[in-house]
Amino acid sequence: MSAFRTYADVSSLIEDLEGERLPNVRWTHEAHLAAGLWYVWHLGAEGALVELRQWITRHNDSVGTPNTDSSGYHETITRLYICGIADLTFPRTQEDFDSTLVRVLESAMIDSAWPLSTYTKERLFSPGARREWLCPNLKLDTLRRGN
Repeated sequence: MSAFRTYADVSSLIEDLEGERLPNVRWTHEAHLAAGLWYVWHLGAEGALVELRQWITRHNDSVGTPNTDSSGYHETITRLYICGIADLTFPRTQEDFDSTLVRVLESAMIDSAWPLSTYTKERLFSPGARREWLCPNLKLDTLRRGN
């Protein structure tokens, strides 16, 4: 069962993330998706990317995870998930946050290997992909569908 079922659940996560008091054990893949939805919902995709860059980097610093070419913040993965979340969010503007949250957490993105449907391992886990956006080198239709 998901740790995030409601707007209030995700709001609490964001308060802890932005307050730099989120334990690393709570910063799961599911938490990343919930936070991504939170910021996309409130700020749109571009604004979400700006905020997540800042907060993921600060979180990593607060728990002792170095942000380097082999660890910590990953630009391409973060941007890919923001695109996927935005694709699932904006076609259904009449849906409330809680329903959208369920849809995001039940989508193909819940599988942490999802990025490998659009990238080879070599490209995705390269230092360049960690530092800046690299376009997918496999099928692109996955991004458009959010699957």
